[in-house]
Amino acid sequence: MHQRANPPDGDPILLDVNDLVVHFRAGKKRPWGKPSFVHAVDGVSFRVKRGTTFGIVGESGSGKSTTAQAIMRLVPSTSGQIVFRGEDIMPLTGEPLRQVRRHVQIVFQDPFSALDPRRRAGDQIREPLDLLNIGSRSERDARVKQLLAEVGLPPEAADLFPHQFSGGQRQRLCIARALAPEPELIVCDEAVSALDVAIQAQILNLLKKLQRERGLTYIFISHDLGVIQQFCDEIAVMYLGKVVEQAPASTLFTAPRHPYTWSLVSAAVPPGPLRDELKAKYLVKGEPPSPVDPPPGCRFAGRCPFVIERCREDLPFLDTTGPEHYVACHRKDELGVPDFTPVTSGAIG
Repeated sequence: MHQRANPPDGDPILLDVNDLVVHFRAGKKRPWGKPSFVHAVDGVSFRVKRGTTFGIVGESGSGKSTTAQAIMRLVPSTSGQIVFRGEDIMPLTGEPLRQVRRHVQIVFQDPFSALDPRRRAGDQIREPLDLLNIGSRSERDARVKQLLAEVGLPPEAADLFPHQFSGGQRQRLCIARALAPEPELIVCDEAVSALDVAIQAQILNLLKKLQRERGLTYIFISHDLGVIQQFCDEIAVMYLGKVVEQAPASTLFTAPRHPYTWSLVSAAVPPGPLRDELKAKYLVKGEPPSPVDPPPGCRFAGRCPFVIERCREDLPFLDTTGPEHYVACHRKDELGVPDFTPVTSGAIG
């Protein structure tokens, strides 16, 4: 795929991730042997439309956060393309990369560790403006007050330290800091998972409000299908470094096609007869294989209740199975679509 130097006005695609690979060296199994590699992200591709929320879901170790960090250029990528606003940002370094970061910001999972406990809140919100040399001193001070108001905090919050805020308030500070340079894309890496349910709802409502007012685009990383279902327009399901299913949110929850997605949906249903029924049919057991030099074939083969010999030998690739619906499963046409209608009518979340 050729790099697009200048995106045309009105280009609906803000981010185009193409065959992203992130491998970490894991050392040698034997002193005289070849080095092993952790296949954290192994050929991930997706596109994010402007003004939408793209969700990435999967269990711990699936590669969600590494994908987010690679997009942010916080971890080195092994290969692939990250095309943002028509430009491949993978090769960028120095000042060009610094300018890209004005337009891409991140909100981390733990709002306390993401803030410096020794610095006042206002200084930390102002920091991106200082680093990127945006505006005059007085304009930056005014911007901090404006951002505090936008995230629902009083002006005097600027003079307080992180330990003087609740968890939800600290996350609002992190969101204000991410908004400071006026980015187009914000990556939310498990941004509400450390908060209780009531505060989660407040932060999600705030993010939706900011998206409407500013036209923001989100990449939303989570292991919580209830949150993903409520918040995202399109969803990619990751398993051991690969996307196994991708579809609009409504399609993914009404007509999932991959057995791993069936298991995730089953696990997210509250306890009761429906969950017992779904667990008996679809919930997988055991642990995923090691991401260090994974075996050939489907990464899910060792846990899939529908596995056949081909699954253990040949790696399935994402293939279209409907409008904007992609599945990586050799048996997708044989297995059909389970009826998850009771789930989508409100059992999750």
